[in-house]
Amino acid sequence: MGRDVTRGAFSREDRVRYRHKVRRCLDVFALMLDDFGFAADRPMTGLEIELNLVDSAAEPAMRNEEILADIADPLFQTELGQFNLELNAAPRLIGGTGFTGYEQDLRGSLARADERAAKSDAKILLVGILPTLTEGHLVVDNLSTNERYRVLNDQIVGARGEDIELDIRGVERLQTHTDSIAPESACTSLQLHLQVAPDSFADYWNASQAIAAAQVATGANSPYLYGRQLWAETRIALFQQATDTRPDELKAQGVRPRVWFGERWITSIFDLFEENVRYFPPLLPICEDEDPVEVLHAGGVPNLGELRLHNGTVYRWNRPVYDITDGCPHLRVENRVLPAGPTVIDMLANAAFYFGSARGLAEADRPAWSQLTFSAAEENFHSAARRGMDAVVHWPRLGEVPVAELVLDVLLPQAAIGLDRFGVAPAERDRLLGVIEQRCRTRRNGAVWQAETVWAAERHRKLDRSAALHHMVQRYAELQHSNEPVHTWPVD
Repeated sequence: MGRDVTRGAFSREDRVRYRHKVRRCLDVFALMLDDFGFAADRPMTGLEIELNLVDSAAEPAMRNEEILADIADPLFQTELGQFNLELNAAPRLIGGTGFTGYEQDLRGSLARADERAAKSDAKILLVGILPTLTEGHLVVDNLSTNERYRVLNDQIVGARGEDIELDIRGVERLQTHTDSIAPESACTSLQLHLQVAPDSFADYWNASQAIAAAQVATGANSPYLYGRQLWAETRIALFQQATDTRPDELKAQGVRPRVWFGERWITSIFDLFEENVRYFPPLLPICEDEDPVEVLHAGGVPNLGELRLHNGTVYRWNRPVYDITDGCPHLRVENRVLPAGPTVIDMLANAAFYFGSARGLAEADRPAWSQLTFSAAEENFHSAARRGMDAVVHWPRLGEVPVAELVLDVLLPQAAIGLDRFGVAPAERDRLLGVIEQRCRTRRNGAVWQAETVWAAERHRKLDRSAALHHMVQRYAELQHSNEPVHTWPVD
C-alpha cells in the first residue's frame, strides 16, 4: 500500500460508502476485462527491494527520514520501520541484456544510497530479516513517521481487538506477543513484477503459485528472529502472524488471513479481485471522487482507486495488480515470496529464475497445476519456508522429491525456455540460472550461510548468541559488497 493516508478514524457511513464503491469498481473491472485494451505486447518487468539500515555496531539504525532526505532520489521511499527503506528499480524489458541493465542500475543506486547513509553513521543491508533485531526495536514508536503506517497499525490492531501473538516453531521456538504491527517491519523482501495480458493472467498466476516453494527454498535468507533460529525463511511465518486481524475465534471459524496463499487455482484475474472484496472487510475505507462507470462510458481509463487500495491491504504471496502507465491500463503479477539479498547478483538470479520458470510453466502444453492439487502447492510452500534447501516437496509425476532435485531436473530447464522466449541473451541466462544451479548443487543459500556462520562463531570464537549474530551481520555486510553469490561466501 504505497499511497498516503491522513485519516485515522472512519465512521460507519465511510465503510458503507466504501464497500459500495469497491463493488462498483469491481463491476467496471469486469467490463474492462471483456473488451478493453490492456498493454501487453512488450511485457515489462519491475523490482522492489526493501532495505535495512544498520549502524557501525550492526544494530538497526532508526534514521530513514534523514537518510531519505540526503539521498533525494524518488526511487527510494520509506517503509514500515524507521530502519527500513524501499528501492524501486525503473521497470524494463529483460530481453537482450536487460538483466545487466538492472544490475548496473541497482548497484549504482545502492552505492549512492550507502554513501549518503554513511553521513548518518549507517549502511544498507540486504537481508530478509535483520538478525540483530530485538523485541525492543520492533515497537510502535519505531514505525516510520508517515501517517499511513500509524493508520494501518490502528486498523489492524483494532480489527483484532487484542494483542497479536507470535508463535513460530522451527529449529528453536519463539513465543511472544505484540501490541502493534511493528514486527512486520522486520520482513524485508524482494518483490518481482511481471506484466501479463488479461487472457494469460491466470496461467501466470497459477504458475507463480506452483513454483513459490522452489523460489523460497533456493532463496531463503531469514533464519533468525529475536536471537532464535527458526525457519529457513522465517519472514513467511512472521509476516502472516504480525498482520493477522483474526482473534482465535475467527481463526477457528475458518476466516481467511490477510496474508494469504489462496485456496484454489484460478481461471481469470477477476477471481482474485472478487475474492478480495468478498472475503476481506476494508481496512482503509477512503473514497475517491471518481465515478468509474462515468469514466468508462466516456471512453476514459478508470483509476479504480478504491479497488486498488483494498487490493493493497490483502497480502497475497502472488498479488494481482491493476495499474495505469501513460494513460494505458495493464495487469501484473506481483511476486512477493522472496527475501531481500544477499547480493544484487543473488537477487537478479532469483528474478531470472522466477520470470523464466513462470513463463516456461505458463506456456507448457500440460500445465503443472492441472496435475497438482492447490493444497499440495500450499504445503510445498510452507515446507520450503521451514526447511529451505532441505525441503521435500510434491510434484506431478515425481511424487515426493527433494526441492533441489526438482529445481535442477525440472524447473531450471523450464526457466531457460522461458527466458529464451523473453529474448534474454544466452550469456545472461546462463550466468544467472547458473547461480541457482550452484545453490542447489552445494545446498547453500543465504539462510545456510547465516546459520553456519553463527554456529562457527559460537563454537570456535566462543561467542554467545547475541555476539555471534552481531559478528555474522558485520561479516555479511562486508561480503555483500563483493557482489559474489552467497553460495561462494566463506564461513569464518
